[in-house]
Amino acid sequence: MQVAVERAIATMWDRYEEPLSLDEIANTAILSKFYFSRVFRNLTGTSPGRFLSVVRLHQAKSLLLETDLSVTEISYRVGYNSLGTFTSRFTRSVSHSPARYRALARAGLLAPSGGSATGPQQLLDGGRPTSVLEGTIRLPGTAQPVRIYVGAFRESIVQGRPTACAILDGPGSFSLRLPEGAWYIRAAVLAMDDPPSPLGQRRPLLVASSQLLNVRRDQDTRVDLTGRPLTPLDLPILLALPELDFSGLPKAGGAPFELPAITGT
Repeated sequence: MQVAVERAIATMWDRYEEPLSLDEIANTAILSKFYFSRVFRNLTGTSPGRFLSVVRLHQAKSLLLETDLSVTEISYRVGYNSLGTFTSRFTRSVSHSPARYRALARAGLLAPSGGSATGPQQLLDGGRPTSVLEGTIRLPGTAQPVRIYVGAFRESIVQGRPTACAILDGPGSFSLRLPEGAWYIRAAVLAMDDPPSPLGQRRPLLVASSQLLNVRRDQDTRVDLTGRPLTPLDLPILLALPELDFSGLPKAGGAPFELPAITGT
C-alpha cells in the first residue's frame, strides 16, 4: 500500500496547481477513495486534502523566493482561486504573510545566524508552562556542522509557530516546557553551509518525530529522537525554520535577538 500512496503523493507534486479531487487522487493509487483515505492517513498522519494543501503552500514559498511573480499570481499558480484564502492559509502555516516572508528572505533575515544557538527555550505563544519534557536527539552518520530545530506542535503537520522550541548546534539533550495536553515533537536538521545555501535551496538533511505524547500537569515526560532522511511520505515543513533564530529565543551566552520590523503585510 505504501507504493500506492507514494504514487498518489507524486501526483500531488506534479499537478498541485490543478483542482484535484479525492476521487482523482485515489484513482492514481488504484484504490477506492474511502480505503485510500484511511491508508493515506495511517501512513502520513494526515488526510490527502491536508497533504495537498501543504504541497501547494510549500510550492508557494519557493515561488516567493525564486521569482518576482506577484502574490496574486502565485496564489493562482498553486491552485487557489481566492487570494484571501491563500493569504490566510499561508500566514497561518508559515507564521508570516506571503509579502512579509518574501521581504524577510530578501533582507537576509531568514538565514541561520552564526555562532552557538544552543540555549534555554521559551514558550512562543504566551502560554503558561506546566510540565517539563526532557529529550535527546541523535544523528547517525552526520559529521558536518548542523543546526537542529526541535518544536512542540498540537498537530502532526509542522506549521505555524511551535508552542515551545529548542535550537541546538548538534545532537544532544533539550528541554521543552509545555502546557498540559497532547503534543507532537518534531525536529529538523539543517546543514550550516559556509557560505550558506540560498534560502530556496535549503532543505532539511534529516528529520525526526515522536508519536503523540500526553503531557500531564507536574509530571515530567521524556522523548528520544533519532534523525532520519526525508521520505515521500513526509509532509514539507511550512514554517520558516531559520527565522526561529530571530524570535527572541535566548542564545547561549547572549541576550535574545529581536526580529527587526519589516514593512509589508
